[in-house]
Amino acid sequence: MTRLQVGLMDMVLAGRPGVDSLTRANYLAAVANRVDSFWIPDHINSLFPTALWQPKYAGAARIVPTADAYLEPWTMLGHLAARNRIGRLKLGVSVTDTGRRNPAVTAQAAATVHLLTKGRAILGIGTGEREANEPYGVPWDRPVARFEEAMATIRALWNSGGELVNRDSEFFPLRNAVFDLPSYRGRWPEIWIAAHGPRMLRAAGRYADGLFPAFPHSPQEYAQRLDVVRCAASDAGRDPMAITPAMWMIVVTGRTAGEVDDALDSELIRAGGLLASDERYARHGAQHPLGEGFAGAQDILPQAWDEQTALSYIKGVPPGLLREMMLCGTPDEVLEQAAVWRDHGVRHLVVVNGSLLQRNFGKGIASMVPFTKVLRSLRRL
Repeated sequence: MTRLQVGLMDMVLAGRPGVDSLTRANYLAAVANRVDSFWIPDHINSLFPTALWQPKYAGAARIVPTADAYLEPWTMLGHLAARNRIGRLKLGVSVTDTGRRNPAVTAQAAATVHLLTKGRAILGIGTGEREANEPYGVPWDRPVARFEEAMATIRALWNSGGELVNRDSEFFPLRNAVFDLPSYRGRWPEIWIAAHGPRMLRAAGRYADGLFPAFPHSPQEYAQRLDVVRCAASDAGRDPMAITPAMWMIVVTGRTAGEVDDALDSELIRAGGLLASDERYARHGAQHPLGEGFAGAQDILPQAWDEQTALSYIKGVPPGLLREMMLCGTPDEVLEQAAVWRDHGVRHLVVVNGSLLQRNFGKGIASMVPFTKVLRSLRRL
């Protein structure tokens, strides 16, 4: 069986003492632990309630003043590539969206990083979430249709060979458009698509080099969705087995079961349960605190909640839901859970240390020891 590849994600938040200190430390940790890829998100604001980003709820607030201070991802990847000459990690965005960014600009940014890194860029892309679009005047209607047109636009520009491109599109028409950046040795950045629903999965089959979902679902559902992607790829005349089956997951770990339980009881980590859909809540015999039919991470808008409102919502998160959404437990338990995902098709697992969001700052920092053990051991699965 092919070795499981491992990626590390950094939250790319402006911290202390330097704005990039935490990201640089994580990058160096990725190199030291010999992971395969390093990822940063594309957000303007957080998916977590801003009102709860206080030291009494999240110890990390002592060194990260705000959870909404996201650094711009393509600028940051270029900075990392220029400043860090050690390591040959693939560098990816997890993920950019096709509403807030014009696809021609995304095509240019990804191709630039690919050239600067000598072929190590990965364009993670999806529809995005309401929180990064609607508050900034970007329409959130028909996100999948917009995504499909964006993907067709990016491919058309990359494949144009510098010739003028004309393409009719409801969202992104091209009129004598020029794209003359070269590929790196004949290869464009890999495109990994954050696909979840049926239409997005079919689009992944047509356009993706990697399937890269994140929203909560089971290993069995992942295997079923991967089959849909591969069938769509085959129908489009593409090699279905050339698509990398990847997955993004939060890890909450500790040295003992008690430490893990304490972390999962922390307000910010419990708030992560609000990113699941009401359908997922129903499987736990509960209704989503944000109402029947709530779609989860794609529709959450938590910035305007006050502290008491946010606390009232997280009280309705079933404990079992958190364990279902994340890789939780001691390092050995996390590895057992990761092996199940591997057995259902995942070949590249990208993880982030969610334990750092717990209430106790000291325990959050101490979680780096078991998390590092997880990171090193995943490569041996």
